[in-house]
Amino acid sequence: MAVRAGGGKDVGVAEGGGLDDGEELVVGEGGEEAAGAVGGELGGGGEEVGLLAVAVVVVPGGLWKEGLEFVRMGKRYEKLQRERSATEQHHTPPMTSVLRLLLLLSLSLLHHSPSTTANNYIHKKTHFRPELISDLSTKTHPTTFFEVTKPIQLPKTKPCSYLLLQHDFGFTYGSPPVLANYTPPSNCPSQNFAKIVLQWEATCKGTQFDRIFGVWLGGVELLRSCTAEPTASGIVWTVKKDITRYYSLLMNNQTLAVFLGNLVNNMYTGVYHAKITVHFYPAEVNSGNSVSGYGSSADLILPISQNIPSNDGLWFRIGNSADTTSKKFMIPQNAYRAVVEVYVSFHENDEFWYTNLPNNFITANNLSTPRGNGAFREVVVALDGMEIGAVWPFTVIYTGGINPLLWRPITGIGSFDLPSYDVEVTPFLGTILDGKTHEFAFRVTNALNVWLIDANLHVWLDKKSVKTEGQLLKHSVLPAVVTLVSNFTGINGNFLTTVNKSVSSVGWVKSSHGKIATNATQRFDFSNFMVLGKDGDLQIVNQIINFNDSVDARSSSSSLFSTKSSKRFPLYLYSEDVDNGNGTLSEVTNLTLGYNELGVKDGGSGFSVSSLKNLQNGHSVMLRKGNSIVAGRWSTQQAYQYGDSKFCYFRNVSSSNSAILHDEEGKTCRK
Repeated sequence: MAVRAGGGKDVGVAEGGGLDDGEELVVGEGGEEAAGAVGGELGGGGEEVGLLAVAVVVVPGGLWKEGLEFVRMGKRYEKLQRERSATEQHHTPPMTSVLRLLLLLSLSLLHHSPSTTANNYIHKKTHFRPELISDLSTKTHPTTFFEVTKPIQLPKTKPCSYLLLQHDFGFTYGSPPVLANYTPPSNCPSQNFAKIVLQWEATCKGTQFDRIFGVWLGGVELLRSCTAEPTASGIVWTVKKDITRYYSLLMNNQTLAVFLGNLVNNMYTGVYHAKITVHFYPAEVNSGNSVSGYGSSADLILPISQNIPSNDGLWFRIGNSADTTSKKFMIPQNAYRAVVEVYVSFHENDEFWYTNLPNNFITANNLSTPRGNGAFREVVVALDGMEIGAVWPFTVIYTGGINPLLWRPITGIGSFDLPSYDVEVTPFLGTILDGKTHEFAFRVTNALNVWLIDANLHVWLDKKSVKTEGQLLKHSVLPAVVTLVSNFTGINGNFLTTVNKSVSSVGWVKSSHGKIATNATQRFDFSNFMVLGKDGDLQIVNQIINFNDSVDARSSSSSLFSTKSSKRFPLYLYSEDVDNGNGTLSEVTNLTLGYNELGVKDGGSGFSVSSLKNLQNGHSVMLRKGNSIVAGRWSTQQAYQYGDSKFCYFRNVSSSNSAILHDEEGKTCRK
């Protein structure tokens, strides 16, 4: 992809640091081209895309607010401050805004760290992590936050609903998860359920950061999510997730565990009041079942997570690229298929890993930033020491990330329901059907502190036999080939990182279904083009991740089951600080985030094709004087479109300054 960053004039602000009614604040690169796109999809395949200037007009009675506190703890890698000593230069550079932000960052981290344990999970308010922003809304009633996603398709039956937990999450750092006993539904008219839905409902009021949380049943993670950041008038939000794939787990007595690490004191006053409900929808009379079990949910689900009790959640923690976390397990000897489902989230120094700087740049400029190791990450999945697959994760932006105002009330893609990733284990079953203990392990390439990872092992059992057998026929890993092209002078320059990788495995399993050979493949491509300019005041990131996988299971005479998934994750980020020379600083952010997926399934429950196009655009301009916002304007737009052979759904929604401007949805298919 050919990408250029323009270099125009600085942004001008009216005398006195304010903007009068009707005056125009133009932010951009003088009309010249820059990397990425605003308001549209990212280009690829050699295509050039341009960034237009952003125009913000202050209208009489508009939404600019004055005198609001806005304390930031640093922005772009401590503003890329160089720490060259006097012996390396002819003179000592003056104290710039970069230095001041670095000092503010250091002091703030020392002042606000609640404890070592707490800092393992709190989103550090560093680069692209502003300190708490005062509520810019004038609302007096709670705001409903939401993540745009398709509605769950439900049967026309009345659900049996059960409240599993109701709890107030106050000061919970360093504490074990909240536990509750779970028993499967016993008073439902039917015990054959077509759909099972987990519902999380929460409210909060006051001042609080966003918090990562998880819900586990029998050690199996059902949901990983991020809270919304509350306002003075309060917020409410609901997450609904289809958990039918965990059917076998839900039909047995289990222990429910919920961890939400929160900190409450005189400064952080928000308590999260939450309740969890499960809805069981009985199957309709003539509903069919999938053939041979390949399209059905697993018969057994084993947790690949920490054991209860475990303080601060059941996930494993990875703090650097040398860390490896693992869990031993043993499966029944009559298994004929297995899939490991991986949950992953990134925090602290790697929360914005896609903006991290190359180490050669850090060394050349004597930077002390902890956010290095470049802009590429992958989660490697190993079985008994052998790599069997990988995850190149979607760039989830939590509700306090980049600019928290962008996510009010439309939250970032995946922030309320973080995606999980499946890795096919079936080709390797022949190596673990011996009745002995085996081990899954995880590591993260180029990792910085901290990544939270666990997994669920889904196992399909042959009810007509006591023991199956299998053999791994072929396994190939073409490791990630990372290419970095750097072009910089001082702290200005650009960097192109490209990576590709593939994993392929073939193995057979003999069961009552016959001798079935399974071929599983993964193919990955990654491109990240980063521009640094204006001595650290400008950063542009244009990134594409292509994540393709396929599974094909066939006997000697026919194909029994196949699935293909092609995912594309575009990300564009433009972030600029402009010192206006009159005691004010303009902070400009343009963001494009996309999650696109094309899926094909054949066998089991029939043939189906699905398509998802999910794109967000966010724009914000903030005018800061000291620690106060004297003006600000922000907007978010999202276009969501899903379709398969049975169901279509679209939603187009936009907000400006936390108010919904347009919201259109429907169940018609769009080309």
